[in-house]
Amino acid sequence: MGSFKEDVKETAVALLETAQDQYRDAVSFVKETWPLLVLLAIILIGLIAYWNPPPPRHIVMASGIEGGSYEQLAAKYVEFFAKKGVTIELVRTEGSQENINRLADRKDPVQAAFVQGGSLHVKQVPGIESLGSIDYEPIWVFYKGSFVKNGLLDLDRFAKARLAIGPEGSGTHVQAMKILGAGGVTRMPTFLSLENDQAVVALQKGEVDMVVMVDGLRAKNVQTLLNDPNINILNFVRAAAYTKNIHYLEELEVPMGSFNIARNFPPTDTKMISTVTNLLIDDRMHPAIQFLFLMAAQEINGKESFFAKRGEFPAFMNSEFPESPIAQQFQQRGLPVLMDFLPFWVAEFIHRMFFTLLPFFAIAYPIVLSLPSYRLRRVRAKLNRIYGELKLFENNLLISYDPNKIPEYLERLADMERRALALKVPKSISSDFYTLRGSIDYVRNALNRGDHQILGRESSI
Repeated sequence: MGSFKEDVKETAVALLETAQDQYRDAVSFVKETWPLLVLLAIILIGLIAYWNPPPPRHIVMASGIEGGSYEQLAAKYVEFFAKKGVTIELVRTEGSQENINRLADRKDPVQAAFVQGGSLHVKQVPGIESLGSIDYEPIWVFYKGSFVKNGLLDLDRFAKARLAIGPEGSGTHVQAMKILGAGGVTRMPTFLSLENDQAVVALQKGEVDMVVMVDGLRAKNVQTLLNDPNINILNFVRAAAYTKNIHYLEELEVPMGSFNIARNFPPTDTKMISTVTNLLIDDRMHPAIQFLFLMAAQEINGKESFFAKRGEFPAFMNSEFPESPIAQQFQQRGLPVLMDFLPFWVAEFIHRMFFTLLPFFAIAYPIVLSLPSYRLRRVRAKLNRIYGELKLFENNLLISYDPNKIPEYLERLADMERRALALKVPKSISSDFYTLRGSIDYVRNALNRGDHQILGRESSI
């Protein structure tokens, strides 16, 4: 029994020899199968580059009108995305209608936008998907004077009023006309198509009697009117009825004094109706970027606010647009597990590689698995060809042996041996290789002795 030192040395030598053999086999394998390996590599690169490309680092997003709640919200998304290494370029628009039009235009670079619920019917805008609703968007009706009688809108006074409902085609204008239609108002007031900031000034100056505005609580124009003691807010006492008749509307409750406790505004418990802000995308948007938008919505809009409970958004609330499959997955199972533990780009890369390599290996694995046996068959076929050549050579010697041609015979045997030696023979068929060389030597020795008659009787071929 050898010493410990000798055992270690023998083990190390054995491991080294095994590694060298494996290396030689690997080199031979690559040399013989490189065309197929290159083809598989090209397929893999194609899958990564075209079937499942990496997400872009730059996104164009419509932000709405200057100073509006959409612009304020979009700025928070820009900040969130910047922390994840993605740049959002904001494009100012005239609001929901333009945002939808730009998303629907397949040549427009805009890929995401905030859109007011109820702005347009889905059948008119193919190519757009929803990532869900991300916030309430209350419909404010501010007024000066007395327009309420017995808790309801005084329709006689309302018919004589001057009502600012936003420019035609704007989200505010659309919502105002739908509410008036649902309310059965037959005698319409005088409509003024004013922008929100213009309508605020006009109401304060008494140039209009009422203003309809669809915007967030923190929007500048909303706050201006809420803090004006001369301005009242309409109580939609039949809010539940409106939500039953206009499917995308939601009912909101404002307790007495909630907007301003010091002056007890509103003076009574007030009901409001609200649409929702939908986060819409071009349906070609990369799945990873969709997840990033949903992560942003969860962090930014998922917090408790004046109207929303914590975790209420993002959600699908009467969406008029088809739900993105990614958003459906998010609603059912949340974010991919890796995104909870790893940085976004690392998690995205692992996730993308998994779903790229899985189908690739489903195809490539059986092919690669068959390559070693293919290589063995190739080498064995070459050995068999030399065997066949040697057998034919031996038969010819038995029939037409010429002592004067011994040098020629020996050269032919040497050529067979050189070709056999040039083969990269795996260990598993090395016995066939040495048997062939032994057969060549047998025939050579017989020729050198001048005894060609023994070939047919005792050949081991």
